[in-house]
Amino acid sequence: MHIGIDKDVCIGAGQCALTAPGVFTQDDDGYSTLLPGGEDSGGPLLREAARACPVSAITVSETVS
Repeated sequence: MHIGIDKDVCIGAGQCALTAPGVFTQDDDGYSTLLPGGEDSGGPLLREAARACPVSAITVSETVS
């Protein structure tokens, strides 16, 4: 699974970190960032966190092996 965060779009609302705290956190400036290993621990909340972003800064796609 690939998770993308558009840092130019992110406004730091924190909905991703609230929805999927095992995947996302906020950096020192309040913007979304991935936790180490977050791609592997997302589960069903990962897509919900992307949908919860008020500015659609998060994209989730399946990786092709």
